[in-house]
Amino acid sequence: MTPAEFFANKHDQIQANPDALGVNATYQFNLSGDDGGDWVIKLGGDDSGVATGTDESAQCVISMKSKDFLGMIDGSLNPQMAFMTGKLRVKGDMGLALKLQSILS
Repeated sequence: MTPAEFFANKHDQIQANPDALGVNATYQFNLSGDDGGDWVIKLGGDDSGVATGTDESAQCVISMKSKDFLGMIDGSLNPQMAFMTGKLRVKGDMGLALKLQSILS
């Protein structure tokens, strides 16, 4: 799976049930390396879903290599370990970052 495929699937999941994750926030994902790119996940409200690009108003910005992101979503890379080892960088609301695992699953 590529990050683009993951975000497309996540968009469909959010559209099917926008309130299922119980979070009202905007996340910005900046992934570098092969298959990298920028994606925005908006949760809560009528515009819930996933879009490519950036959103300056995102409350939580996640930056990492695309291969590390894929490891995080397939369970081979623990998000807390990724953060502590510098593979995962977070700007903004750390409380939202702690909810990342439930959002990405």
